[in-house]
Order: sequence, then structure tokens, then C-alpha cells
Amino acid sequence: MANHKSAEKRIRSNEKKRVRNRYQHKTTRTATKKLLATTSKNEAETLLKDVSAMIDKLAKKNIIHWKKAANQKSRLTKHVNKLA
Repeated sequence: MANHKSAEKRIRSNEKKRVRNRYQHKTTRTATKKLLATTSKNEAETLLKDVSAMIDKLAKKNIIHWKKAANQKSRLTKHVNKLA
């Protein structure tokens, strides 16, 4: 248990950040799965733009590593380009 007032505050703020980060990460994963399930190229291109922005935000906030973000965006772009 924390002994200092500042340590108690840090515990509270870390919990808020953890919950927010988990929500953003889970939302991005759900959007990614939706994109991969899409068969329409037009719809996939619009989803790709949104998902790429979400992935960039996760990388910017260090929720995921920037190289992981680049790999995900590359994989999703290849998938969209394969659609007819």
C-alpha cells in the first residue's frame, strides 16, 4: 500500500490511464477485425483510413510499439489492395 499522498494519486491516475488505454486498444482491434471481414473494396478503403488513424494514435501514445503499428498498417493495406 502506498505511504505517500503523491503515490496514492499516482495509483489512481495509473488506473484511469490503464482503463482508457485498454478501451482504445480493444476498439482498434475490433475495427481491424471488421476491416478484415469486409469484402467490398470501397468500404474497405474507407475503413482502412479510419483504422490507420486509430493505429497511429495508439503508437503515438506508446500503447503499442511504432514498428508494430507500421506492420499492422502494411498488412491491412495489402489486404485492401488484394480485394477486387
